[in-house]
Amino acid sequence: MRLLIVIVNYRSASLTIDCLRSLAPEIGSVSGGVRVVVTDNASGDDSAEKLAAAFHDNNWSNWATLQPLPRNGGFAYGNNQAIGPALTGADRPDYVLLLNPDTLVRPGAIAALLRFMDEHPDAGIAGSRLEHPDGTPQQSAFRFHSVLSELEGGVRIGLVSKLLKSRVVAMPVPQATCKVDWVAGASMIVRPAVFESAGLMDEAYFMYFEEVDFCLKASRAGWPCWYVPESRVVHLVGQTSGVTDRKRAHKRRPAYWFDSRRRYFLKNHGRVKTFLANLAWSAGFATFRVRQFLQRKPDTEPARLLRDFVQYNFCTFCVGKGQV
Repeated sequence: MRLLIVIVNYRSASLTIDCLRSLAPEIGSVSGGVRVVVTDNASGDDSAEKLAAAFHDNNWSNWATLQPLPRNGGFAYGNNQAIGPALTGADRPDYVLLLNPDTLVRPGAIAALLRFMDEHPDAGIAGSRLEHPDGTPQQSAFRFHSVLSELEGGVRIGLVSKLLKSRVVAMPVPQATCKVDWVAGASMIVRPAVFESAGLMDEAYFMYFEEVDFCLKASRAGWPCWYVPESRVVHLVGQTSGVTDRKRAHKRRPAYWFDSRRRYFLKNHGRVKTFLANLAWSAGFATFRVRQFLQRKPDTEPARLLRDFVQYNFCTFCVGKGQV
């Protein structure tokens, strides 16, 4: 198998079908064979029926398979259930592509990723340029999180961002292929040797931060990450979770986001740096909120964000529990 593409569906059958429709013209252009596995995280709706019907009606069954899963274990779990067996099977893929259901693949996007990986055998991971339907690029190349990045992300003052520009997590959109710390998991190709060195994705993350953690593990194992803008993929931001959809900015951030962030920092930076990162973000964000109020700027932040952040990270009685 030349390429295994994994799409994790959870109550997003219509988006997944549109994604598969955009993939269909690309499948035949890849020599060596492409297999698409759609894992369904126990959606509990009519996703399985809709997907099965779409496979049949569009003759996709010769290259796409639906794999129902017994529970909704999150993004990493849904991907691992397809990746693990493929890596140990008889038809082991040359590469694995993680693709979100809320994406539309532009012509040539898959070929561009494969070409880059073939030409750069030392590259472990590569990510596509994500963009809006009108072609406007999204930030999809990033630096690893740190105490200073959390301060900048909370305070949001131009002077601070300028002073800490080398620490800002979201990089300016690169115009050329380049090494980065991590890429968005919405379209991310991985060399199988990376899984052998770093392991599969950490299933303790339900959603968010799992791709950051995975890219960090890969980097520590000697496999760098790259951004490949020639591979263009439309990302309908936040359509599956609603968390990053700016049109629904006042929606309260879910418990699993805080759990994932806390796990990432504790696992990779230890308790002291995690505490400092939490303190830096909360102090910075409190300062931002005061300035926002005094300047009468519109409020576009998730509801109760600072209160939830403090409760999840500083209140011992709610650590590891749901929102209070």
